Amino acid sequence: MIEASTGTMSGLRNLDLDLLRCFVTIAEAGGFTRAGERLGRTQSTVSLQVKRLEEQLGRKVFNRTPRALELTEEGERLLGPARQLLRLNDSTIARLFEPDMAGRVRLGVPEDFATAHLPAVLSAFTAAHPLVELEVTCDLTLNLLEQFHAGNFDFVLVKREPSARLEGVCVWREPLVWVARDEDAATDLASVPLVVSPEPCVYRKRATDALDAMGREWRVSYTSTSLAGSISAVAAGLGLAVLPREMVPATLCAISGSDELPPLYDTEIALIEAPGLSETAHRLAQHVVSKLERGQA
Repeated sequence: MIEASTGTMSGLRNLDLDLLRCFVTIAEAGGFTRAGERLGRTQSTVSLQVKRLEEQLGRKVFNRTPRALELTEEGERLLGPARQLLRLNDSTIARLFEPDMAGRVRLGVPEDFATAHLPAVLSAFTAAHPLVELEVTCDLTLNLLEQFHAGNFDFVLVKREPSARLEGVCVWREPLVWVARDEDAATDLASVPLVVSPEPCVYRKRATDALDAMGREWRVSYTSTSLAGSISAVAAGLGLAVLPREMVPATLCAISGSDELPPLYDTEIALIEAPGLSETAHRLAQHVVSKLERGQA
């Protein structure tokens, strides 16, 4: 830890890297509580560290109100250089103590899961191992599996039916819900309009199988290869989609099941490692498994 000092002949100050790491984490997490969770510290400890940093700098870095947290002008100027200092520190430590934890790791993951759950998990690993280069590809599960078996990935995260006996280990289960523009979107419809991904898609099959079992007519009204495209179509009232509950935007309505729509089984995500995996790739895969399983505890 580098302690701040104001007693040098030049009058320069030495920045405390631990306080800078706390500052950057708060800025990226958007709050003291979430930053504390990432750092393994209490909210009061995080607040104390920010206070110490502001005292050392003689400037405020955050404006805090009961409803909002934002960087001050001085905080904005500090953020970029603080990140550079932390990257230099972390890469130096990695070269000294973990020289073998390096190299490129190729990961394939479904777009919706990558958007909601994976960024924080991967960020934590790269922060701890800055010499590791990630190459993440988002695609449909079938395409990911084809590329994986062709040797293009070190490991993949793929959607699968919970009852399916497939390779890999389950790392995530989450309830699926119907997503609509409003609660009455499926009321008094002769045929349920569906916003889906191209076949084959686990969510698409789950929707059509559930509607068939209920005896409800359905039709595909909109097909999109991207999560953003599907959400936009639902928001425009073009149809209903099926998504994991945590992925439903606040502007749309999540329906678990009703007289008009059948209930849906949970979704499952499995991790599959390629044979002959490097130690670096295996460590990342184990990190992903550990963090995702813990996140559901």
